[in-house]
Amino acid sequence: MRKIFRKNNKKNKKMINKTSIYTIILIPFIFFGCAPKEKIESPDTAQTYEKPGTVEAEITPRSDDLAIIRKEEATPSKETDAQKIYTDLWVMIQDGLILERNIDNKKVKDKIAWFARNQEYINRVVKRAEPYLYHIVNKIKERDMPLDLVLLPVVESAYQPFALSPSRASGIWQFIPATGKRFGLKQNWWYDGRRDVVAATDAALNYLEALHKRFKGDWFHALAAYNAGEGNVERAIRKNKKKGKKIDFWNLRLPPETRSYVPSLLAIAEVLKNNDKYNIKFNKIKNEPYFEIIDVESQIDLATVADLSNLTMDEIYTLNPGFNRWATDPNGPHQLVIPITKSKEFKTRLKKLPKSKRIVWKQHIISKGESLGLIAEKYKTSISAIKESNNLKGNLIREGKSLLIPTAKESNKYYSLSADSRRFRDLKTSDGKQYTYIVKRGDNLWDISRKYGVSVKQLARWSGISTKSFLRPKQKLTIWIKEEESNASNQTKAIANNLPDSDYVVKEGESLWLIARRFDIHVVEILEWNNLKKNTPIQPGQILKMHLSKKNEEESRDAIVLSNQKITEYVVKKGDSLWLIARRFDIHVVEILEWNNLKKNTPIQPGQILIIQKVLSDA
Repeated sequence: MRKIFRKNNKKNKKMINKTSIYTIILIPFIFFGCAPKEKIESPDTAQTYEKPGTVEAEITPRSDDLAIIRKEEATPSKETDAQKIYTDLWVMIQDGLILERNIDNKKVKDKIAWFARNQEYINRVVKRAEPYLYHIVNKIKERDMPLDLVLLPVVESAYQPFALSPSRASGIWQFIPATGKRFGLKQNWWYDGRRDVVAATDAALNYLEALHKRFKGDWFHALAAYNAGEGNVERAIRKNKKKGKKIDFWNLRLPPETRSYVPSLLAIAEVLKNNDKYNIKFNKIKNEPYFEIIDVESQIDLATVADLSNLTMDEIYTLNPGFNRWATDPNGPHQLVIPITKSKEFKTRLKKLPKSKRIVWKQHIISKGESLGLIAEKYKTSISAIKESNNLKGNLIREGKSLLIPTAKESNKYYSLSADSRRFRDLKTSDGKQYTYIVKRGDNLWDISRKYGVSVKQLARWSGISTKSFLRPKQKLTIWIKEEESNASNQTKAIANNLPDSDYVVKEGESLWLIARRFDIHVVEILEWNNLKKNTPIQPGQILKMHLSKKNEEESRDAIVLSNQKITEYVVKKGDSLWLIARRFDIHVVEILEWNNLKKNTPIQPGQILIIQKVLSDA
């Protein structure tokens, strides 16, 4: 037994020794094999890579395992947007595009093809967008909205801050007056918030957020509603539901412009995302602030701003396109957008400038027969500015008294992009109201039409060319622009801002509706004051009694509301269509047809009166 025990004891010792040896050998493998992978960040690329363990495994891996390991070693882990550092805003936008682009859809394909063969157009858009892009990108990111929306002004206005559509939509976000007011954009003689890039961007994003919520998170429906009005999109959805049809954007019956609108946005997004594929270049825009918003606290002449900032008038107006005239609005906003490179110098100089020198003042002695309206017209200022400067509560002024008038520091031509200067910029005078535009390299009909607030069809018709014509540099185009009716407006202001009871002399071509519109009153009131029956014709030279109460100075309206009726009479203008009118009033074309007993595709004529069964605060 002792022999057996000793023998077994020797065997056990050998086994223990072998186990210990194996354990000692395996410890390094266990230790290093279980160690976490070390992360290394490349300073050049700012990307995170995973470094595998440094000790090789004892067992040789299978070939497919080796392929996986090599693939993991070769491929860096994907970065989040927060980690990635962008120097080019277009690259940031590329990475932030999230909307499904539907590139197999025919309309999207056609739009992609158009963008892909128009590098010059892209270049112009990029150049126009440069001052605004950083601000807009960051405002969208703050709200956690899709960066695809940065491209919406490309579709709306080609990033032209002074773009004006035939339906009176204005600015890079193309707000019509009523929608602009609905979202808090001030509009008056001095200032139009629809063109103020900072104010309009906030308003546009508020509107898009509201639409996104209203259409239960469907961005395509929201975008269609931004273009056509939410009422039109909701009606189209209801009709499809009733018929058991699909209610996605692609299956809705919407106006032709809207059916092309969303595909245009998707197309430019696709071309940007895969610009190498389409051989299109987006010139770099630095990912850094371009401008600073400075509160100047009171009215200031824009010529003085140019002097203090060493900027040209074109640069001042391009960064501050909301200002219509030679100065900021007396009642605000008093914010100016100044390039970062000039802002420090501007603030220093502004601080040293006495407030009395911000505006040039002139003393005016009131002559017999003058009114605040006539005086305002003479000095290119507003009635409200004169009243505020002279502490006037009413509109009555007396001969021989003096008024202090805020006036422009320079001549009208100096204010190169004011509302008056823009109206005829780049135009050569021809006969009457006809003007000639000389085509420049890179011009197209759409850009030119938006610049002067006409339609492409009108521009093509006036110039005797096709809407699809290619333009040649130095080619001449004909443009018709309505002149300001200075004599009529002078008389209007003289009456409206003088005695409450006055006479008005009818001019050739006028109607009761035009006169009522000019004075912001109802036709019914003119009929009552002059004991006239409805539809009574009036003659040039006829005198009408005008019993006018104090009126606020507003822009003239395109429609009037008849008293005691929820009906609006709309007078069709040249270039109008039923779709444009429906969009303006946020109604459907079918409703206009029903209210006016018209058949589908019935042509409408300038001067024709249409009934709109909706009371509006502003059209």
